Amino acid sequence: MLLTITTTARPATDLGHLLHKHPDKAQSFEQSFGTAHVFYPEATEERCTAALLLDVDPQALLRSRTSVSTPDFALAQYVNDRPYASSSLFTVALGRVLRTAIRGASELRPELARTPIPLVLHLPAVPCRPGPQKARELFEPLGWTVEAEPVPLDPGLPGWGASHYLSLTLTGTLRLSEALSHLYVLLPAMEGGHKHYWVDSTEIDKLLRAGGAPVDGTENEEGEGAGWLAGHPERGWITRRYLARRERYVRTALARLAESEDRVETEDGAGAGEANGTAGVPTDPAVEEREPSLAEQRAGAIMAVLAAERATSVIDLGCGGGTLLERLVRDRTLERITGVDVHLASLEIAHRKLCKGCHPDGGRRHRPLFAGHTAGRGDQAAHKSRPELLLGSVVYRDRRFHGHDVAVLMEVVEHLDPSRLSAMENVVFGDAAPRVVVVTTPNIEYNRHYEGLAEGAFRHADHRFEWTRAEFAAWADRVAAEHGYTVRYLPVGPEHPETGAPTQMGVFTK
Repeated sequence: MLLTITTTARPATDLGHLLHKHPDKAQSFEQSFGTAHVFYPEATEERCTAALLLDVDPQALLRSRTSVSTPDFALAQYVNDRPYASSSLFTVALGRVLRTAIRGASELRPELARTPIPLVLHLPAVPCRPGPQKARELFEPLGWTVEAEPVPLDPGLPGWGASHYLSLTLTGTLRLSEALSHLYVLLPAMEGGHKHYWVDSTEIDKLLRAGGAPVDGTENEEGEGAGWLAGHPERGWITRRYLARRERYVRTALARLAESEDRVETEDGAGAGEANGTAGVPTDPAVEEREPSLAEQRAGAIMAVLAAERATSVIDLGCGGGTLLERLVRDRTLERITGVDVHLASLEIAHRKLCKGCHPDGGRRHRPLFAGHTAGRGDQAAHKSRPELLLGSVVYRDRRFHGHDVAVLMEVVEHLDPSRLSAMENVVFGDAAPRVVVVTTPNIEYNRHYEGLAEGAFRHADHRFEWTRAEFAAWADRVAAEHGYTVRYLPVGPEHPETGAPTQMGVFTK
């Protein structure tokens, strides 16, 4: 089993600091089922490649097992794909040998550990019975360019066709810890949950840690703060297969992921630090946040803009779990309300919130959500229009986005890769073209006031960037000029004389 990790970030040999493995040495690590080797096929200032090679000993694997299932044939325990394909054996070795790298810790290069770098990951044999398209569906939402080529059963006999193995190459610019956490979770899922060890409830915590969800307040050992699994469009499929289809564990994991996403991104409407207090406690009394919370102030500021603009219809793009929608449905002047999100699980959370009061049990028996479904509150029966919830993305044109007075992107743009911003601009300002667009985003200058937030760190692990006030103004001025809008800027939250407010808002008006 082989994984190569290549970077061209100069000096490329700093990859050794991230992996905690010196480029000039080959190292071996004994496992209960074989030996893992780490070495560098190339190591120059311009390009560096690290390799993790797992040499499986079938007899050692057999000795380490407490029980053996009845084999299909006498030599099944020796003749199989485990020595060659990147199976659960490989991910166990990955988690042990590169544990510190997965956690994103680097004493000598802490800033590099937090910095996305160009990476190419290659695995020559990955089991994936669903095929190449599923590999793309798993890795592309995480920012990877995916090359997944089926491995032929026998190159000398093309008539036999392809096997269920893929030669997988991932190319992208990510933090190394993120990249490794993706492999740690997705490789076992692609294998189908056929792990070489017994799956019990401890696997839930492993999954949540690697996916970036908080686990009982403990340190995240397999990928601290990755935060990517809760928002993955295939998280149900990933969770089910990672947990070997043990439905009781799957239900528990999905519920905890939903709670994590609701708490971190939707219910709070802010970054993880603002949600749990670890990075949300201002150290300067001059900027101390009082009730209402910043999330409430943000939603309140948007409602004030809607009132000033005399809006009658609003589309909340990236509505998440419905934080803003809950306020919108209470505004009797709004005739049409639409919520859009790329994640079905987030829409389910929003649906449950908006259905509270529909049933005596508080909405626990709400109707299943489907695309285009309308949701309403029991005390909103007389409302002119219940909110419509749509599964969609701000980077793809959609006729359903048309016809609204106001479009709101509340803490959304920073979750987009910079290369996708132009697509969002064309969709929102060019195609949908509402009369007013409201955009809120964190002000990175203010981050210094958050205790526990390292210098240069973002408020949430899923943020692709955070703008200074000048950077936000430059972007907004350009977008307004290109699409026929004027823009004004409003601070949200307590203003500091040097750093401004924690949230910056742009109101674009045609």
